[in-house]
Amino acid sequence: MEQTETTAVRQPYDVIVVGAGAAGMMAAGTAARNGRRVLLLEKMEKSGRKVRITGKGRCNVTNARPPEDFAAHVRANASFFAPAFAEFDNRATIRFFERMGVKLDIERGDRVFPKSGKAWDIANALLEFCVENGVKIEYNTRVTEIMTVGSRVFGVRYLNRRGFVRKEECPQVIVCTGGVSYPATGSTGDGYAFAADLGHTVVPVRPSLTPLVTSHPQAKYMDRVLLRNVRATLDIDGETVREEFGELGFSERGIDGAVALRMSRDAVDALIDGRSVKLTLDLKPALADEVLRERIRREIAEMQPTEFFAELLRKLVPKPLVMPLAQELDIHSKCYIEKIADGQIERLIRVLKGWVFPIADYAPFEYAVVTAGGVSCDEVDPHTMESLKIRGLYFAGEVLDLDADTGGYNLQIAFSTGRMAGMLKRRR
Repeated sequence: MEQTETTAVRQPYDVIVVGAGAAGMMAAGTAARNGRRVLLLEKMEKSGRKVRITGKGRCNVTNARPPEDFAAHVRANASFFAPAFAEFDNRATIRFFERMGVKLDIERGDRVFPKSGKAWDIANALLEFCVENGVKIEYNTRVTEIMTVGSRVFGVRYLNRRGFVRKEECPQVIVCTGGVSYPATGSTGDGYAFAADLGHTVVPVRPSLTPLVTSHPQAKYMDRVLLRNVRATLDIDGETVREEFGELGFSERGIDGAVALRMSRDAVDALIDGRSVKLTLDLKPALADEVLRERIRREIAEMQPTEFFAELLRKLVPKPLVMPLAQELDIHSKCYIEKIADGQIERLIRVLKGWVFPIADYAPFEYAVVTAGGVSCDEVDPHTMESLKIRGLYFAGEVLDLDADTGGYNLQIAFSTGRMAGMLKRRR
């Protein structure tokens, strides 16, 4: 049974921010810097839990691509995101963290990381931004309700760290509760429930930037295989819908790596709709069929007739891929080179240039980098992040139906929308 506790008389707040992730800390710090009295409520024991593990602990802060290129990587509601990005873009994000004392590097693919290689530096800078500007932060505090009168916010109800039900009256609330990816960090979909309770449409959520599960029989022998500089195409119902170049890997979770993750949003949506999905790998994208054929002939000419087929494969692909590839070709790895027929070489070329992996499923939210879906952007003012249904209610970050490719784009969405919400402009 819930316990109740009398709320002591305290100095009222101008705004309450729910969730101390990337968007929440940016929103809270921005509002406080502009002279607002801010209370930041976080259900976990520390701020920025997800930020601290993102980018494999390195934190891909943003992407330094030009604005027109950046927009092409926002996969849902890019036009909604445009005003927030225009006011606080990737260059502004870089300046923000460098002014907070975090030195940054721009790496391959224009990805921006802290020079230290530590995601904690980013999370701590955001926390410092809040503390320096006077934000009051309460941890281990779970908001259970956003209170309204008619169509206007007047505060929140929450459980404090001792389990008592309390409420705080306030004219403005910013919801930055994240999605449902990496639920161990506190992202458990609370914001969707708040939005739905207040009459908002919540676009069905599903994992994005998540590993893809293949039914290919050789996949179980390819755990921890990492492939670089490969080209992959994603086919849905026999039609190619996406092509990517870069790094791809196999793990117990499925096919992952940047290439697979970027393709996953299209694949997940298609699988949910019951459509046929396959991923085709070109392991030699730099070589045309005839050039590859000539290379294989040269390799064979330099080998002894009694050398094994596995030795030829070792000259063409990474060692962990030799046995699965031999099995795919149905050629024994210890078959003598002199016994390999021309037709088998042609089959090898076809597989190297187009190894097909049927996609049967996708990894769950526990392994997804971000959540697709969320609070409908049609019901939020893109110039303020204020709800079009409830006055004084704002949304920012992953709780919105906004997601993008891997490469720093999703954190930029959090920073841009968080800052926009923290400005507390009134909707048009």
